[in-house]
Amino acid sequence: MIKNKTIETEFEIKNTDRAVGTRISYHLYKKFGNNKLDENYLSLNFKGSAGQSFGAFAIKGLKLNLKGDANDYVGKGLSGGSISIKLQDESNLISNENTIIGNTVLYGATSGKLFAAGQAGERFAVRNSGATAVVEGCDSNGCEYMTGGNIIILGDVGDNFAAGMTGGMAFVYDKNNNFEKRVNSESVIWQIPETDYWKNYLREVISEHVSETHSEYAKKILDNFEGEIKNFYQVCPKEMLDKLDNPITLKSVKSFAS
Repeated sequence: MIKNKTIETEFEIKNTDRAVGTRISYHLYKKFGNNKLDENYLSLNFKGSAGQSFGAFAIKGLKLNLKGDANDYVGKGLSGGSISIKLQDESNLISNENTIIGNTVLYGATSGKLFAAGQAGERFAVRNSGATAVVEGCDSNGCEYMTGGNIIILGDVGDNFAAGMTGGMAFVYDKNNNFEKRVNSESVIWQIPETDYWKNYLREVISEHVSETHSEYAKKILDNFEGEIKNFYQVCPKEMLDKLDNPITLKSVKSFAS
């Protein structure tokens, strides 16, 4: 039986440390094979400002916890690993008002999870094809060319959101009523979540985000979830409406998409 391991040491990390987690993923794969480890088999803790590609290509079984912030390409090619990023304990910043991860996060990710208690830069989740993530806002071109996975954004998005998005699902918390001015409507539709399945899914993933990052902002949304659900938009590619195992609406697809 393979037991999970947590290395309690907190490693200092700086922005010249790039692609942290990629080499250890290689060694885990070499020793145990592909997809053989339980989630979070090996947990590593970091503090500081991570360089580019933190957690790139991380495989299932590896969990990276970062107190601080990270540069561009966090979780590039994420392949089953888990990444959690939150402010340092001594920080007095407000998570949802500050950027914590850079541009092009989750580029080409195929599976795994990312929880970041703060905003992301441009092109968040571009070409994501299977990862699940929660952030607290993002800049322009979020979910661009996304083909799979589930993304939750607990805050405003930038211009051209969901451009070329053909798969997966996104949820955007739009209390400031900015979303409809910023979404690219060519390939997606959006609505307040209707079905119990997707409402429960949204609640469960936000709950995991709170557990991972201890985000006070996200916890306030979660604690008043029944009231806050009306402030969310569920964003779905038009071509996926009749292909979902769990439909997003009780209306007929034909009338809903028209």
